[in-house]
Amino acid sequence: MKDHSYSFEFFPPKTEVGVEKLSQVSKELSHYNPAFYSVTYGAGGTTQDATKGTVLSIQKETGIATAPHLSCIGSEKEQIRQMLNDYKDNGINRIVALRGDLPSGMFEIGDFHYANELVEFIRAETGDHFQIEIAAYPEKHPQAKNFDADIENFGRKAKAGADRAITQYFFNADAYFHFMDSLEKAQIDIPVMPGIMPITNFSQMARFSDAIGAEIPRWLRMRFESYGDDVESIQKLGNEFVTGMCERLLEQGVPGLHFYSMNRVEPSLAIWNNLGLSEA
Repeated sequence: MKDHSYSFEFFPPKTEVGVEKLSQVSKELSHYNPAFYSVTYGAGGTTQDATKGTVLSIQKETGIATAPHLSCIGSEKEQIRQMLNDYKDNGINRIVALRGDLPSGMFEIGDFHYANELVEFIRAETGDHFQIEIAAYPEKHPQAKNFDADIENFGRKAKAGADRAITQYFFNADAYFHFMDSLEKAQIDIPVMPGIMPITNFSQMARFSDAIGAEIPRWLRMRFESYGDDVESIQKLGNEFVTGMCERLLEQGVPGLHFYSMNRVEPSLAIWNNLGLSEA
């Protein structure tokens, strides 16, 4: 399993306590030698400064390459150009390039309509300086017309110059395998990292999953619901299920795993340790 790549995702903290906590989390996870960290980005630049500050701080404190999420919708080219130059000048060499959502109350889309345009712009402006990750949706992007159209959209992002992709989280490994088969048929050949979401709070997870179209298998949903407020049983089942899914993914040759950490150490490491990745 040492041939696989592992990474963790964070979000910018909103409080000083959160900043200190994330600093401790990123330092602790750095002992496991992840390939990189990523830091999310608010729609239309709402957390641009927070993302940048978090990225620079984490990379400086841990020595782990840290990739900012860069959302382009509602942005102008000069704004994105300045951000790229700032990141480049500060030693950042990875970016997660996303379309993002237009913030509530904003009606101007800006210079970019789709993520492939952002990827193309990054390549034109900075050459090969940045390793560019893009988003993938094994169960289809919620706004895509249909699955085939989503594959075509993904192909445009890959062709524009993306190096790799990270998926939205999923709880059905077959969705990932079908997505990869579809990419192969379309002759789209870039590595696609499965996004892994630990399950610690089922009711919260179920609401969010329903909103973004991430399927929770019916039998699994019923098992979780039967536990009610039994947090210990929910976490135990969640760890067992996600670990089993990760084992299957790794056995089938995925390039690695990208953990959505929720700015915590324990949920991701519970799965990590179950997989025996301590020496990764």
